[in-house]
Amino acid sequence: MTSWRLLGSLAATEELADLFSDRSVLAAFLQFESALSRAQASLGLIPASAADAIARAAVVDGFDVEAIARAARVSASIAIPLVKALSARVAAGDEVAGRFVHWGATSQDAVDTVMSLLLDRAKVILARDHACLSQSLRALSGEHAGTVMLGRTVLQPAPPITFGYKAAGWYGSVHRSWRRLSASLRDAATLQLGGAAGTLAAYGQQGTTLAVALGKELNVPVANAPWHAHRDRIAALVTDCGIYTAALGKIARDVSLLMQHEVGEVAEAGGGSSTMPNKRNPAASVLALAAATRMPGLVAAFLAGMVQEHERAAGGWQAEWPIVAGAIETTGSALAAIAGAIEGLTVYPERMRANLEATHGVIFAEKVRMLVQPGIGREAVEHLLAEAAREALETARPFREILLSRPEIASLLSAEQTDSIDRFEDYLGVAEEFRRKLLED
Repeated sequence: MTSWRLLGSLAATEELADLFSDRSVLAAFLQFESALSRAQASLGLIPASAADAIARAAVVDGFDVEAIARAARVSASIAIPLVKALSARVAAGDEVAGRFVHWGATSQDAVDTVMSLLLDRAKVILARDHACLSQSLRALSGEHAGTVMLGRTVLQPAPPITFGYKAAGWYGSVHRSWRRLSASLRDAATLQLGGAAGTLAAYGQQGTTLAVALGKELNVPVANAPWHAHRDRIAALVTDCGIYTAALGKIARDVSLLMQHEVGEVAEAGGGSSTMPNKRNPAASVLALAAATRMPGLVAAFLAGMVQEHERAAGGWQAEWPIVAGAIETTGSALAAIAGAIEGLTVYPERMRANLEATHGVIFAEKVRMLVQPGIGREAVEHLLAEAAREALETARPFREILLSRPEIASLLSAEQTDSIDRFEDYLGVAEEFRRKLLED
């Protein structure tokens, strides 16, 4: 048992933590080495008997992970002690076969391809949770297409919108950022095979043929050339994780604000307090906001490490593994939290209506301004409306009543305009059109 589960429980889902666990990484590494030997044997580069022996030895059980980790600190590479341990295991059963483990490959070939294998599996996990979130957001938007609520700008009351439109905005941002993240996940999960200096010289003229064969063995796309010191694909992935997580964080911020006692317009299932039984905390939103807080540092760290030396980095590449794993885990943590929050979100339309009415109609100052400004000018209308709004809020009188008591304004309004001046549903503009467009994107 390690301490990671407690320390990292708020930073990753169990499923993604398992994906980047020691056992999972070791299994992916052994998968790479076994596939490499099979591809080499198919081209006559190593004996078929050696490939068979390597495959038999490439099972997770029995490796001393702690010893490998300690040795990695000495060599600055986890691949070197792993190859040494696998070679010893193969040689114990077939001394000659042990000489062909990791034949002609370099440490970075193994480590980068292992990361690609893990990223390919992570995409399946993330795509599943994203699909659940998308479905919930679309359903939420449709259900509340006509639920009118306050718009809020700079945290202050603004003209009305619909909750369906707000949810569609969440959906649109998440949908667009997922489209980019999904593409970068696909591009980043690419085979790495370049050998010592990226030329595959150890394999003569069979280098590219071997790369294609290994790609088929692992079901991983093959790049047009090795990318040992060119980390743009992974950088795009980490950056897109940052954008996607921030989009999820935006939803979390809105939900947590709407869930405040003074607002009370929505509620997620929530979590309790260790000392206050009355509390219903926005726990899922908190997890997503924690992820959104953590992610920019990971993005910045990865970008800082992209400026690498010649054909093999001294530090930049070695910094990547925990950054990439952290970015995927952080993204998955935010996604799972928000997917659960939206699926179980309770919406209180009556509270939304009450908060609208609590403004006494001052949110329609813009509407009145557009109607009367041509008749009395900008400065005059600004002064009159500011005074009327202040009086409405101080006296709790309807804004409409106060406006109509001022002849400068009342004389410029028709009977129809006067009748509908503070009707919430009459000042939604094209919110429904925008809502539909966001969902149709």
